[in-house]
Amino acid sequence: MAKREILVLPDQRLRQVADTIPDVDDAVKQLAADMLETMYAAPGIGLAATQIGEMKRLVVMDLAKEGETPDPIVMINPEIKKYSDETVTTEEGCLSIPEIYYDVERPAEVTVEYTDLEGKRVTRDAKDRLAICVQHELDHLDGVLYIDYLSRLKRDRVLKKFQKAEKLQKKAS
Repeated sequence: MAKREILVLPDQRLRQVADTIPDVDDAVKQLAADMLETMYAAPGIGLAATQIGEMKRLVVMDLAKEGETPDPIVMINPEIKKYSDETVTTEEGCLSIPEIYYDVERPAEVTVEYTDLEGKRVTRDAKDRLAICVQHELDHLDGVLYIDYLSRLKRDRVLKKFQKAEKLQKKAS
């Protein structure tokens, strides 16, 4: 396993659409292991392959709280098949938009279909934190960030902050 660098806004790769993974091979399993190590080290509860510059339809997550046994989930080529009509508003953050949190409204429950690391197709109903995490991570695979659900004013404020930080970093190096 290897910890990878997480891309940070305004990196344009975060806006790319990920490619379907044709086969669950050793390279995909290694990528999933690297992603889990990266996510745990960050620390975070979810990570999409696009966030580490791999344009593949792969996400990992683990909603176990501190002190609980880790319960990693690996989703290859995930698709949300059903959204509930009921919505919930929760505070979201993102490893690619560090230290910024906003309330986002999303469907409260989803049904997601994906391939697991053994190559089996899985259908899973998700609610509560898992439903939010699934939607957030799958958005990454389509080049969508949670700030895209905010008002234009709030989104522009976040973008400007990260663009300014990037300019300052480039001047310093």
